[in-house]
Amino acid sequence: MITTKGKYTLLIMIDLAENTDGDILSLNEIAKHQGISKKYLETIVKKLVRADLIVGIGGCKGGYKLVKSPKKYTVGEIIEASGEDLSTVACLDSNKFSCAKAKSCKTLTVWKGLSKTIHDYLYSIKLSDLIK
Repeated sequence: MITTKGKYTLLIMIDLAENTDGDILSLNEIAKHQGISKKYLETIVKKLVRADLIVGIGGCKGGYKLVKSPKKYTVGEIIEASGEDLSTVACLDSNKFSCAKAKSCKTLTVWKGLSKTIHDYLYSIKLSDLIK
């Protein structure tokens, strides 16, 4: 399940993508636009910087901007950069859970197929599609 963190990450990226003049946006501006606390945003933008999706510029007039064009980002990569997993069930999230019954599970193919469909769908949507 995609949490609030994943949704907010996408909203931040949309906000930055809508900044068509290429100027940087401060966390205060993003917080005001999105109605999200600045403190919460700080944790999210750190992950986006580490994932090389955005760049941070320091200083009193500092802020953030996209590294590349909005058409070069997918919703899937943005959500995963926030630390979210697109798996539909815990047993498919190998980072958090190891299922001892995986080899004999009669439903595993269902969950794998559903997870693949979700993954493919989210990776087919470009950030630019959301700002049209």
